[in-house]
Amino acid sequence: MRRNLVATATVIALCVAPAMAHHAFSAEFDANKPVKLTGAITKVEWINPHSWMHIDVKGSRGTEAWSIELAAPNAMLRRGWNKNSIPIGTIVVVEGWQAKNGSKMANGGFITLADGKRLFVGSSGTGAPIDSEGK
Repeated sequence: MRRNLVATATVIALCVAPAMAHHAFSAEFDANKPVKLTGAITKVEWINPHSWMHIDVKGSRGTEAWSIELAAPNAMLRRGWNKNSIPIGTIVVVEGWQAKNGSKMANGGFITLADGKRLFVGSSGTGAPIDSEGK
C-alpha cells in the first residue's frame, strides 16, 4: 500500500512540474508594455518549455542585452524554423511585450528580418495579445 502511494505521488509530481514551468502570458509579461526592439542576435536557445533569443539593442544608454521568449522548440520547428534559421549577428526587429518587472526581457510576437520577412514567434494559446499568426 505504501509503495503504491509513493509511486502515485511520484507520478503526480512528475506531471505537475512541467505544467508549472509553462506559464500564461499574464503571469510574467504586461500587455500594456509593448516593445519594438532592433538588435543583433547574440544567442538562440532551443529549450523547453520556450525557446529564447538574446539580442543586443543599441540605444542612448549604450548597448542593452535583451532576452526574448519565443514559442516552444516544437512549435518553432512546425513553423519552419531550425537552429540555423537565423545566424548569430543577424539584425532583427522584435515586436513583443516587456516583462512586468521591467527587466530587459520580453515575450516575442513577431520578428522582422532585414529583407522584410515577418515571422510569428509567439506561443499560441497563452493569452498574449497576439497569440497566433494573422490575429
